Amino acid sequence: METTVEHVNKKKKIIKRRSMIYVGVLAGLLIIPLLSLNNFTMRMVIMAGTYMILAMSLNLITGYTGQLSLGHAAFYAIGAYTSAILSMRFGWSFLITAPAAALMAALVALLLGIPTLKLQGAYLAIVTLGFSEIVRIVALNWMGLTRGPMGIPGIARPEVLGYRIASNTQYYYLILALVIITYMSLYRIINSRLGRAFIAIREDDLAAQSMGVDILKYKILSFTIAAFFAGLAGSFYAHYVTYIDPQSFTFNESIQVLSMVVLGGMGSMPGAIIGSVILTWAPEMLRFLEDYRMIMYGAILIVMMPIRPQGILGGIRFKLDKEEENQHEAVGSE
Repeated sequence: METTVEHVNKKKKIIKRRSMIYVGVLAGLLIIPLLSLNNFTMRMVIMAGTYMILAMSLNLITGYTGQLSLGHAAFYAIGAYTSAILSMRFGWSFLITAPAAALMAALVALLLGIPTLKLQGAYLAIVTLGFSEIVRIVALNWMGLTRGPMGIPGIARPEVLGYRIASNTQYYYLILALVIITYMSLYRIINSRLGRAFIAIREDDLAAQSMGVDILKYKILSFTIAAFFAGLAGSFYAHYVTYIDPQSFTFNESIQVLSMVVLGGMGSMPGAIIGSVILTWAPEMLRFLEDYRMIMYGAILIVMMPIRPQGILGGIRFKLDKEEENQHEAVGSE
């Protein structure tokens, strides 16, 4: 039987190896702007980071809690418009507008989730789809607030601690910081008691309820947390492109983010990141096919279904995680 000292030493080795991997990945990400990439490539990298936040947050609802949402673009839009309006009308800085936008999206998700998350499957999908269209139509017609189809131009560049973000390199480091914050926050949630409740609901909500899990409460929490990070992504997007209009937040945007989650692997945080990178770059890489590139884009998803329906990284347990899990099981058995 393994002693406590041996267990502690093994756990330290696992943490050390994991830390080395994280440091290596972070170092690689930090040097990307030093590769002298052109403006178009840097813009695509930055947009991929924005979609990473959206995909990871949607993965919390769909991949970990098992609820199909087709309205994630609505919270993306709420975050973008909230941040833009607060910046333009009140002169608030990004460090204030970004949390405010995220909280506004979370509040709207909470109000929407209380009456609707009792629904399941296609019914919930239809409600979220309808809500997404309502948000887009309101943005299109509320001229006094959103300027309707004219959009909101001239959104201020973000300032962080008095330092104005202007170049693509600076935007890259800002979105990298937001992606890391999102990943670490969601990783901690998923690997906590809260995350285990989400997964229990996904696997069998009746069994989870019989074990004392308040299903509605945890569904609302999952929905609200995901909307919070979608609003954060929207805030960054508004300050990055400096112009937003309702056409930036259509139903197609929700489908694209959902496709990223499905392709990368539902219930996998690294999978959401991989899916975001692939589906951000694939349309651009296939642009030379002109009218056929979207057909190729859809064909990639169709081919994935029979080959690997769980997604690229879906169902994969990374070695370090598996070793750590075995260590906890060994201690528990003692």
